[in-house]
Amino acid sequence: MLRRVFEKLTKSKNPKSRRYRYDMAQRICGHHVKYVTERIDNVDEVIGRSGGLNIKDDELLVFASSDVLMRCKIADMEAAELLSKDGVVITAPDLEHGGKVRTVVVYYVYYR
Repeated sequence: MLRRVFEKLTKSKNPKSRRYRYDMAQRICGHHVKYVTERIDNVDEVIGRSGGLNIKDDELLVFASSDVLMRCKIADMEAAELLSKDGVVITAPDLEHGGKVRTVVVYYVYYR
């Protein structure tokens, strides 16, 4: 319990800091993915269904539709949870697609 209180008091609140990005990656890692969308020409297109969010070494992987949709360095990513807490918006250079900066919205599976 003391450890939890200490972590809460020392938690970074600056979204640009390295520690905040790693904390966010830990928070979203392990969620099951319902579907993933990407905004292309002002239209949200579904690019994958049924997968997960994982951390491997210092990279975050968005896995869906039996494929890695996005792979990025945690230190370079910007992530923000949706207000409803049922998804996350991730913006980062995508190592899987040649370093192109992409923004994807990952929606979690809802379990009761």
